[in-house]
Amino acid sequence: MRKKFIVVTTIPASLRFFEGQLGFLNQTFEVIAVSSDKKVLEEVGRREGISVHCIPMERPISLCKDIISFYRFIVFFLKSKPYIVHGNTPKGGFLSMLSAKIANVPIRIYMCHGLRYQGYGGLMRKLLQMMERISCMCATEVICVSVGVKQTLLSDHICKEQKLKVIAYGSANGINLNRFDKQKIDTIILPQISKGSFIFCFVGRIVKDKGVNELITAFDRLSAENEDVHLVMVGSIENEQNPIAEITKNTMQVNSHVHAVGFQSDVRPYMNQSDTFVLPSYREGFGLVLMEAGALGVPCITTDIIGCNEIIQDGINGRIIPPRDEDALYHAMKWFYEHRNDEVKEMARRARPMIVERYEQHKVWEALLEEYRSLENEGA
Repeated sequence: MRKKFIVVTTIPASLRFFEGQLGFLNQTFEVIAVSSDKKVLEEVGRREGISVHCIPMERPISLCKDIISFYRFIVFFLKSKPYIVHGNTPKGGFLSMLSAKIANVPIRIYMCHGLRYQGYGGLMRKLLQMMERISCMCATEVICVSVGVKQTLLSDHICKEQKLKVIAYGSANGINLNRFDKQKIDTIILPQISKGSFIFCFVGRIVKDKGVNELITAFDRLSAENEDVHLVMVGSIENEQNPIAEITKNTMQVNSHVHAVGFQSDVRPYMNQSDTFVLPSYREGFGLVLMEAGALGVPCITTDIIGCNEIIQDGINGRIIPPRDEDALYHAMKWFYEHRNDEVKEMARRARPMIVERYEQHKVWEALLEEYRSLENEGA
């Protein structure tokens, strides 16, 4: 009889971190996905061939609703008697780890995808750090998606070293190399972009913490000097939390070389048409889009932050610059434009093999399964 393995995320969209992996693990364990939004969750269940259970959760801190969710987790764990609970995302991880400990679940894994508290100061930062500490304290093991996340949890005194692990080279799910194969993907060339132009691409939420203010300012300088450069921005502009500056929005509108295409369910054709991918983020847990761009053979410019500096090796498959440094970003973009026919092509040639070697999806899945089996054997 297969032992129950419950995977928890705050919202079902975050289960995309484990696309394909849930079905793979279901061959060994009885996998149950727990999240909010029953309709979307059931779609995930059908796609992965697994059971699901809906427990409503709020992403922001909401004391009354959080207590109700916490109670529902305890009741569900006591009834279902899982052998492993795998908590993810700040709220889902916190509620599931605390309730799983109370319910005496034998193996409690908290997977840390990033450090949300880094984007805050004052009381909110302390509160989010406390939640991380409780999640780690209640877990029997903490799996970090990157070495940088592990080192920060240690240096910030969030978790003890003996609980922390990075599996293989990191990442939660690796990458489906067949899906991110340059030869198998259509390329979208926007009609406003003339043939032979040099194209930069950004994919992500269009917010301040992704370095969008610096990106637009740097590109505006570069495009004023060169007629054949373009920047394609894929993602939604978020006006409520962490918005970009008004001057950045205005520049995006008036600069005819900036092409904001909004949210796209499939970003691959936009990545595939680009000569260089740019992610000047202030903080990441891993930097999944860099892995995707690399798999498509696109060299990257990114910042020297957690996760990103593990996927990109400076001068090998891209360039690494300091975060929040518009001038450094401008000079990096200018260098890529000026060296497009030599060094940049060489970086592009090296990009995919590095991703294949480290992050091929089935290698990551097998490494994670081996870890879960070892925990199962230790607890037997």
